[in-house]
Amino acid sequence: MVSIFAAFLTGMYFVMPAALGQLLLVSTIVTWFLAFICWMAQKSADYAHKHGSHSHEEKKSSTRLVTHSSVSVDELSKFKESFTAQLNEIKGEVKLKDDEIAKLRQQIANLETLVQIEALKAELANLKVLAAKDRK
Repeated sequence: MVSIFAAFLTGMYFVMPAALGQLLLVSTIVTWFLAFICWMAQKSADYAHKHGSHSHEEKKSSTRLVTHSSVSVDELSKFKESFTAQLNEIKGEVKLKDDEIAKLRQQIANLETLVQIEALKAELANLKVLAAKDRK
C-alpha cells in the first residue's frame, strides 16, 4: 500500500502545478523511503520464517508426541500402585521421625527436671553450710 501511494505521489509530481512541487518532492521521497523500509521488514520476516521454522516445527512435533501418547488403564493402575507404595514409605518415615522427636522432647523434659533437682540439692547444701556456720 505504501508503494502504491509512493507511485501515486510520483505521478502527481509531474501533473500538479509547480507551486506544489517542493511539497510533492518531499512527500514522494518520504513515501518511497517508507516503502523501502516496509520491503526490508518483509524480507526480514520471510528470512526469519524460512530459517527459524525448523526449531518451531521441532517444538510442534515434540508437543504432538506428548499430546498423542496414550497410556493404558493397566499402566495407570501400575503407576498409581507404585506412587501409593512410595507415599506409604514416606508416611512411615515421617511417623518414625515424629516418634523420635517425641522421645527427644521427653528426654529434654527429663533433663530439665534433673537440672532442677541438682539445683535444689546445691541450694540445700548451701543452706546446710550456712546453718552450720550460724551454729558455730
